[in-house]
Amino acid sequence: MPRELLLQVTPEIASNEMLLRDYLSKQIKVSANEIQHVAILKRSIDARQKAIKINLKVSIYLKGEPFQEHKIELPDYKNVSSAQEVIVVGAGPAGLFAALQLVELGLKPIVIERGKDVRARRRDLKAINRDHIVDEDSNYCFGEGGAGTYSDGKLYTRSKKRGDVTRILELLVAFGATGDILVDAHPHIGTNKLPQIIQDIREKIIECGGQVLFETRLTDILIKNNEVQGIVTQNGDTILANKLILATGHSARDIFELLDKKKVLIEAKPFALGVRAEHPQSLIDSIQYSCDYRGEHLPPAPYSIVKQVNGRGMYSFCMCPGGVIAPCATSPGEVVTNGWSPSKRDQATANSGIVIELKLEDFKPFAKFGALAGMEFQKSIEQKAWHLAGQTQKVPAQRMVDFTQNKVSSSIPKTSYVPGTTSVEMGQVFPGFLSQILREGFTEFGKSMRGYLTNEAILHAPESRTSSPVRIPRDGISYEHLQIKGLYPCGEGAGYAGGIISAAIDGEKCALKIAEALKN
Repeated sequence: MPRELLLQVTPEIASNEMLLRDYLSKQIKVSANEIQHVAILKRSIDARQKAIKINLKVSIYLKGEPFQEHKIELPDYKNVSSAQEVIVVGAGPAGLFAALQLVELGLKPIVIERGKDVRARRRDLKAINRDHIVDEDSNYCFGEGGAGTYSDGKLYTRSKKRGDVTRILELLVAFGATGDILVDAHPHIGTNKLPQIIQDIREKIIECGGQVLFETRLTDILIKNNEVQGIVTQNGDTILANKLILATGHSARDIFELLDKKKVLIEAKPFALGVRAEHPQSLIDSIQYSCDYRGEHLPPAPYSIVKQVNGRGMYSFCMCPGGVIAPCATSPGEVVTNGWSPSKRDQATANSGIVIELKLEDFKPFAKFGALAGMEFQKSIEQKAWHLAGQTQKVPAQRMVDFTQNKVSSSIPKTSYVPGTTSVEMGQVFPGFLSQILREGFTEFGKSMRGYLTNEAILHAPESRTSSPVRIPRDGISYEHLQIKGLYPCGEGAGYAGGIISAAIDGEKCALKIAEALKN
């Protein structure tokens, strides 16, 4: 039987197979030559002390002990070309994993996606970065793979209670992701590698008889006697089916407006909003690793920080070590920031959303919009930022210390945000209470992370698409909408997920609920 060990080793030992074998041989008192194989089961970094350690959970196989490499394979997907059809709106993680699960269950998904396929999206991302042109259907938020594909591909989730995280990770590995995502405490695929995986998922859906329709935007849901009958697309085409998974993401404002117009029950939902802060990665490394140079065996350091300021949570969100800031507007006349990292996380800067929890009462100035009040609050800040920065995709920017002192920065250095920045006093972008919390919060952050509060750090505004400003209510058991039979609100856009993994889990759950309903 293999021996399982929990151990702490230096970064050098953890990254070198021969050194790790020598270390383990001493721990279990056998010759290193007797060790046939070392399987790393879990890996994390412990940077709490000056001497940084790597936590490992390993299985050690000695010579003569049976060892077989565990090969992760795809499920036995059925051919569903003649099966009952289910419409899936949105080809983000919720929609794609819902479609895969439907195929596995013997149902035919018809996936419609307003944006382009994962490769064709790149031209539109280039246009927003270089030419400041926003395509409302193809951008960092819309298109095959959804928002996560070109804005990071982080797989870490706290949503262990929501479902089988390992199943989703193993499916990603089966579709081409590195096995490291099954081991690392904070798994990450990277924006450069995720597109191929997304493409392979789509090809599998089609190979099994499902359909995937790009540049096909939902414009109406056909409802009769409070039951879904089908949908209408922007070309006037009708697709009929009485089961509809609505997985349109947190930025599909036209869908929220459509539901509101049709008097389909939706409700305003609190979300978080703030700025994206960029530091030199070397500075974050020195703070987190307590060293001048992290060396070749440690990855670029992340950070996570939470404070209570004036009764509000202020915290880091979607932290991207060795990453860049991206323009994530979905309509002309607004600016939005987000961050991403390539798989190697080898860029010179680190960035993170620094956001504040909002409350429903904050949306009172927009009460006339009813359930869309939070969305209109969000939109107003994005539009104000666009005006202040010069009515292009440049964003308002300010040095961090200058912001805490209400002082316009005399200069803004070139940052990773390609469209560029405009020096603005950030207090003009946000309502007064938010600006005050941010100022006090950064001062508190600086006390916890010595060196974090610095004018080397540049704030970009706004970071506003942290989660959906709307919830589409559904039954907790059937997952059907509370009012419309056959409508299954799903993923981030409906308010039931917060990232790639939790969205994929929610997509699978909705597919399973549909299969259960069809059996009864």
